[in-house]
Amino acid sequence: MTTRRPLTLQDREEIAIRHGRGEGVRQIARALDRKPSVVSREIRRNTSKRGYRATTADQRARKRRSRPQQRRLDTEPVLRERVLADLGRGRTPRQIAGRLKLEAEDASVEPMEGSIPAGGERVSHEAVYTWIYALPKGELARLGVMLPSARTARRPRRKNGLSGGRIVGMRSIRERPAEAQGRRVPGHWEGDLVIGREGQTAAITLVDRQTRFCVVLALPGGKKADHVADVLIDHVSGLPGLVRKSLTWDQGTEMGQHAALTTATDLPVFFADPRSPWQRPTNENTNRLIREYLPKGTEIPQHQPYLTAIAEELNNRPRACLGFHTPQEKMQQLLLEGPAQDEGVASTN
Repeated sequence: MTTRRPLTLQDREEIAIRHGRGEGVRQIARALDRKPSVVSREIRRNTSKRGYRATTADQRARKRRSRPQQRRLDTEPVLRERVLADLGRGRTPRQIAGRLKLEAEDASVEPMEGSIPAGGERVSHEAVYTWIYALPKGELARLGVMLPSARTARRPRRKNGLSGGRIVGMRSIRERPAEAQGRRVPGHWEGDLVIGREGQTAAITLVDRQTRFCVVLALPGGKKADHVADVLIDHVSGLPGLVRKSLTWDQGTEMGQHAALTTATDLPVFFADPRSPWQRPTNENTNRLIREYLPKGTEIPQHQPYLTAIAEELNNRPRACLGFHTPQEKMQQLLLEGPAQDEGVASTN
């Protein structure tokens, strides 16, 4: 079995002897219990006009290991400024790396809002994380960098003060059109409320299952069912028919006037099972992103332009599930060109 460990001087002496005999790379690798690529790279790196010499090769290897490695983001200022600009807008290293790759490979894709051209340069998300964590303490805040929560498990959802009374006339999520399940058709939305401190303030969050385009709506009149229905009716009435197919919600009583919403907008409402957030995964993930701007335990602002700005920033984050296009780009493309045939997204994020 091959193992990953640095080559020693003794290993290099063995390579020098066997290589001098004319043995092949694979034969030498078997004798040393190493991968052929390790032996091939060692010979290629350290062969001079005088051939491969063990002592010289070992000295070169020690020198390379002791040499301080410069991080790419420290040596390429344009790429660094692009990464910082994207981090400052709440984009994750993985989103940034994926978007840079997309822009480098597709000349028709332009930098996102708030980004600067990278000139075809790209960087891995691991390299971005390594660079971030190597910065001095306090440097992230000085640079205006925001990173998502490093939490590794979902916390139990706290009660939001809404009663659990049964809603009259509910249609189960199992009645939702099959096209909504496959994400092949736009206009199937998931919705919920984000609740502020002590349940006193709230906002509506909506997200399209296909494009991940999200909307945040203020509730200045509170989260009672009649006011929630009025706000949704005002918003949904302005949507084109192409993106107005269905809405999936949990069984919170704020949706008690769903029949009025359907009557006014011709938008059917379907309800997930109790305590089943995984049935609305797109909205759950979107709410997690919104909480970066509206942390739990704080009041939800009722200034609609502020909430719209949050949604616009999220809609300009590249998403891996969209091939590192942004929800804004996907929605604009959809409205201009119509839905692509057999185009779907399998991810549940």
